[in-house]
Amino acid sequence: MTSNHRLTPSGWALILASVAALTLGGCGRKGPLDLPPTAASAQTPVAPGGDTEAERAAQPGVFNPTYGSDAPPAAAKGRQRSFILDPLLGN
Repeated sequence: MTSNHRLTPSGWALILASVAALTLGGCGRKGPLDLPPTAASAQTPVAPGGDTEAERAAQPGVFNPTYGSDAPPAAAKGRQRSFILDPLLGN
C-alpha cells in the first residue's frame, strides 16, 4: 500500500511559521533585565526637583552613551600574541 501525502504550499507555510515561533520563543531568559555591573554601587536616591545635565550624565543608563567614557579600562592590557592573519591585517 502506498501513501500519497504531499504537503501543499500552505502546509509548508504552517510548518515554517511553527518552527519560527518555537525558535523565537526559546530565545532569552524570562525575567527582568540584568543590571550593569556598576549599577549596584551607583544606586542613589533621586532627589525630587531639578535634574541637571551633569546629574543625568553621571547616571548609568541604556540611553546614556557618555556614561563611563572617562573610566579606565576594566581589564589590564595583556601581552600581544601573534595570530596567523597578522601579516594580512598589518599588525
